Order: sequence, then structure tokens, then C-alpha cells
Amino acid sequence: MSPPPKFSYSTVPGYFLQDDDTTIPQNFDYISTNFGLVNRTYSSDTHDEDQKDSTTQWQRFENEVKGLNDEADEGVVYKVLYLGRHGQGVHNVAEQRYGRAEWDRHFASLPGDLHGPWSDAHLTPLGISQALAVHAFWAHQLPHALTPAPQSYYASPLYRCLQTANLTFQHLNLPADRPYRPIVKERLREVFGVHTCDRRSRLSLLKSEFPNCAFEAGMSEEDEWWEAGHRESDAEIDVRVGRLLDEVFGADESSFISFTSHSGAICSLLRVLGHREFRLATGAVIPVLVRAERQVMDR
Repeated sequence: MSPPPKFSYSTVPGYFLQDDDTTIPQNFDYISTNFGLVNRTYSSDTHDEDQKDSTTQWQRFENEVKGLNDEADEGVVYKVLYLGRHGQGVHNVAEQRYGRAEWDRHFASLPGDLHGPWSDAHLTPLGISQALAVHAFWAHQLPHALTPAPQSYYASPLYRCLQTANLTFQHLNLPADRPYRPIVKERLREVFGVHTCDRRSRLSLLKSEFPNCAFEAGMSEEDEWWEAGHRESDAEIDVRVGRLLDEVFGADESSFISFTSHSGAICSLLRVLGHREFRLATGAVIPVLVRAERQVMDR
């Protein structure tokens, strides 16, 4: 198989509150802010005031994205990525119990404690509630704000992300041409290595428990990416996530795409995309408007 084409990435500012340096991530509420979409006019807006008043901000933004793609130079594409972090996992609770320093020093490398296991961590009851809150928000947004549903769905193969993606998108009244059919990709995983919460379960188990998911070709039965003695650096995860983006942007023609992933992986995605640092709480979602330009490779 030939390698995917390579792209250079940037985010397009001015459309979402999360793009603005004055927006404080810790105080950001994706629900009360309409996913952070800024209430503004666009160059693509109609001059018919009555028609403008009858359309939602999201409808006008969707038309703006279409216009950007219609007018883009050859090799340039614009996509909106809905970046969602999984709900609270049992490992998040364990880290809070022991503190970050002791978690990183000792406990993260263990498979669990007297409270239970956290290897390939599952959601807590709160984490399930957080994912269901995203579901409820989408259920409101689709018919009322007319937020564009994702055309494609990608998820990390770690258990908590598959739980979150299903709880979020299953049973929504989605458009017939945008069904929820998640594609599971290894490169969307959390930082590899050392922490057992980030060690993937056997593929056969995941397939049996998440039969609606399409696991990418070539995924091994056992986790061959996780190493007990090495934790990925920021530089290493950025290379891995950059390859993921190249795969998606090179093969997927969708303009609105959902990623269900992890704190560290989303931080890496934002770095590779050239976005400001914006850490998500468990269960939170932010959209990002991305400009990608295909790189011309020397022959």
C-alpha cells in the first residue's frame, strides 16, 4: 500500500471561541456556547435579510465552509473536525486519588488497585453521564440549531473511547446520508506506553463488544504499539497523529468529521493543526475549522 499524501495544516481563526486567546479552557462550556460558534456574519451570507434571519448560525457556517472549499486553490481543502474527549474513566479517578506525581511515578504502571482494574480503562458512571450529555446536546442541536452532523466518525480503539462514541452518537436521529458507522484507528489512541490504562484490549474482545465499529485493516489481536518501558514523547505522538491526519484528509472527502479520542491525543492534534493549546475536560467537545494543503513531493 502506498503511503498517504502529506498535507500542511493550519486552523482558520475567527469562527470559534476556542480559537481566541481570551477564551479560558477551564471555564469553557461547549453546551452553553453552541459548541463555541461565534455569532458573526460571513462573506458567504445572503444579502436577503429575510432569508438571513430564517437561517441558523450553523446553517450559515456550513454554507461558509462550502464556499471556502468551492473557492479553494487546487490541493487545498477545508474540514471541520469535532474533537471529543472520552468521558471520565476509572483511571482518571485513580489519578485523582493518588495525585499526578504519584500516579506517574508508580501507580499508572500497575493494572489496578483494591478499587478495581484500570488497564484499558472503562468509563465510570459519571463518564457515562458525560457521554450521554453530549448525546442530548446533539439531539437538540440537530433539529434546532441545525448543526451539521458528522459525515464520518473515527474513534480510538481504547475501551473508554468506544463506549463514549457509541453513547454519544448511537440512536440519534441522524440524516440518512450521515449514519453513525465509526471507523476505529490505532493512531487516535492516547499516548503509548507505561500507563496500563492506555494498553489496548484484545481485538477479538473489542469486536465482540462493539460490533457496530469498523476496525481498520491490519490491527493486531494483541496490542503491539504499547511498551511497558517507554512513554511516547510529544514529538513522537505528533508524528503519529500527523500520519493519522494525512490518512484521513487524503482518503475522506467529508467536510464534517468526528474524532473521539483522549486528552493527550487531542493536545497533539491541536499542535499539529497549529491551534492554540486547549485542554478538554472529560466528555467535552470542540469543533475546529482546518485548512489543509497537499504538499508537492519532489520526484
